[in-house]
Amino acid sequence: MVTVDTIGRVRRAYWVQKKKIKAIARELRLSRGTVRRIVRGGETAPVYERKDQPLPKLGPFVSQLDKLLEANMAKPKRLRLTTIRLTEQLREVGYPGGYDAVRRYAQRWRQEHAAESASAFVPLLFPPGDAYQFDWSHEVVILDGVTTEVKVAHMRLSHSRMSFIRAYLREAQEMLFDAHDKAFAFFRGACQRGIYDNMKTAVDAIFVGKERAFNRRFLQMMSHYLVEPTPCTPGAAWEKGQVENQVKNLRKDLFVPRPRYKSFDDLNAWLTDQCVAHAKKQAHPEFPDKTIFEVFEAERDQLIPYRGPFDAYRSTPASVSKTCLVRFDNNKYSVMSTAVGHPVDVYAYADRIVVKQNGTIVGEHPRSFGRNHVEYNPCHYLDVLRKKPGALRNGAPFMEMPGALGRVQRKLKGVKDGGRQMVHILTAVECDGLSAVEEACAEALAAGTHSSDVILNILARRSDPAPASTVATPEQLRLQVLPRADCARYDGLRPPPDPLAACVSAMMGAGHGSV
Repeated sequence: MVTVDTIGRVRRAYWVQKKKIKAIARELRLSRGTVRRIVRGGETAPVYERKDQPLPKLGPFVSQLDKLLEANMAKPKRLRLTTIRLTEQLREVGYPGGYDAVRRYAQRWRQEHAAESASAFVPLLFPPGDAYQFDWSHEVVILDGVTTEVKVAHMRLSHSRMSFIRAYLREAQEMLFDAHDKAFAFFRGACQRGIYDNMKTAVDAIFVGKERAFNRRFLQMMSHYLVEPTPCTPGAAWEKGQVENQVKNLRKDLFVPRPRYKSFDDLNAWLTDQCVAHAKKQAHPEFPDKTIFEVFEAERDQLIPYRGPFDAYRSTPASVSKTCLVRFDNNKYSVMSTAVGHPVDVYAYADRIVVKQNGTIVGEHPRSFGRNHVEYNPCHYLDVLRKKPGALRNGAPFMEMPGALGRVQRKLKGVKDGGRQMVHILTAVECDGLSAVEEACAEALAAGTHSSDVILNILARRSDPAPASTVATPEQLRLQVLPRADCARYDGLRPPPDPLAACVSAMMGAGHGSV
């Protein structure tokens, strides 16, 4: 069965290790057609999903087993019960499973709760382009005059020690994706391996040893950038000690005292500049005669070339309320009225929210990170407004219209059919755009009027096509004989007069009744 991990291994073997399709198929026991389809298709995930159900029998008894293990660990070593005895005690309360599941869980539990006793470490050496290390830290900054706790993503190339950091308001999965994309774009490439701790945004389950059940979307990102994820042992922070030290050192250098900036963009631009400045002045620990930046410049040739941005979203199903609102992350966002009554998917990015229904975008807003905020787009309610123009007066999406459009709305409130006129003006936003309607409203107000007919006329005149340019006539097509504007020549087309008819007409005119 082809999984996301298999696809990632095939893509890395073909693009990074430069293996032939036949060799990859033989090594991974896949058909050549399957390998060829993965390489040529560029997809990072199969069309099917494999559901995993770990601990089907032990799951309901995990809490009781934890209590038994804690009580057993508190006893002196000579009095501790074996795992077989613990299994027997668990069966007394209804556990129907076998010993092996309890043994694996108990072994993993002891590893996680064992005290750290090692005080000596083995120095690690990484070849150029071999690996990077990633971690998060929590810092405090001042944004727009407000003290704010931010989550800072740290990435460090293990060979050159080149660092990259970026701040976010969340530590969610979409921020993890965005941080990787920004880092790889900054480095202009990626390493063959990425070293991570067992963060929930990347790892779904921890098994014995280095075995992990990575998150599906995380594996897709790794496959996109052709990187192999490498997990750390729980509690073994030394396995990614470089980025752990980076968190401590850069906290003192960059976040003490607290930096003050107007926005996140300004803060992150400053952090990127500081990473470059630090690398240019800091000597490399293994090559004292070179700076970190010089070693990084030499390592760039060994990096996997940057593959372009990954579609860094986290998808969540949602329902649409009758007021055309979708709730996500304690905030609400408006969508088109046609989506009411049908399920939608919320695609959460680091900086925006996109709402889709059957693959069609029905709403898009800048992301709000507060609580109980509502983001409206007045255009989403135009279809409802055409049927119920009276809702314009107290409609929440239309309370704060921008600039000249808002001034026109306030003036139309005193007109008998002002609501219907405002609906006509708002309808023009769909085809002409908000900026064009805003300019037309400003022009109408400058002329001393606020009628919808005038504003729509201004928009129509602005959208009229420009006059056609004069076409130069070639010399071969010019007329040699110019036409004459003489209507007398048409008299020659009339038939000659009849003498008898002329005589009769003359006699009738003289008063004769008959001939």
